[in-house]
Amino acid sequence: MKKALDINKQMQLLERRGIVFDNKLKAKEILLDVGYYRLGFYAFPFEKSFPNIHNRTHEYVLGTTFQSVYDLYFFDTQLRRLLLNALDRIEVNLRSRITYIVSNHYENSPTWFVDKSIMKSDFVESFPKKVYSSLLENPIIKRHHSKYINDRFAPAWKTLEFMTLGNLTALFQAIKDVEVKKRIAAEYGCSLKVFVNYLETIRVIRNKCAHGSCLYNMELAKGIKSIPAGVEPADRHNIKGAYSVIKYMIGTISQTRKIELEDNLRALLNNPREDVTNKIINTCTNFSI
Repeated sequence: MKKALDINKQMQLLERRGIVFDNKLKAKEILLDVGYYRLGFYAFPFEKSFPNIHNRTHEYVLGTTFQSVYDLYFFDTQLRRLLLNALDRIEVNLRSRITYIVSNHYENSPTWFVDKSIMKSDFVESFPKKVYSSLLENPIIKRHHSKYINDRFAPAWKTLEFMTLGNLTALFQAIKDVEVKKRIAAEYGCSLKVFVNYLETIRVIRNKCAHGSCLYNMELAKGIKSIPAGVEPADRHNIKGAYSVIKYMIGTISQTRKIELEDNLRALLNNPREDVTNKIINTCTNFSI
């Protein structure tokens, strides 16, 4: 097993492999901040063997600078923050629309999410332990139960407010009435099949953003539906395709927010950085710089 290296040895190793340091003091600061291992995900495209993941020599293309590697990391970080802003808005809107439409359709069942006549049995049976147990520590849910001591669950408009996007996705798919689900999908200009696909795409990207995963070279296992988000065939599994879905969904909520998202991405792509880094961004994301 490999042994840990201190900062100086990390930099020496990078130099032996071909990395050029313009400012070693700043590089040390970055390595201590970001971490040698994490930065390696962004150094990989600068290696001679890229994109071959096997039999890597870890030797870098002649002239590769530490700054160019960091610029790719910084691009990815800013992209993550940019998308999270839009995803948060989509998540809030989605939660609100599901709560409103389903709660009013089943107005006599305020806890319809655990009603087996409305929801699939496996969802209802797993809900108390898998989802609700973690909500019981929420001050608002806790306050509800202290006031209404005979309620096993708080009503939908309280409970759904604190469910994760993953929980909401599972809840939506567990609704039995297809027509109710179609009504929700229609709010976003989608057929039911496409909406489920977009919902899953958003869930995956939201998780990647929340956990700091790399976005620039991500690959979605499940292809994204092309229409109505306008996803090109070449982008059905990459970050550009996911971005197209996010842009489309935020546009059904607010055209102002959609324009803001487009402007922010354009500004991010136009940030000054070395040509080699821009080329990697272009190649891996399919965004145009």
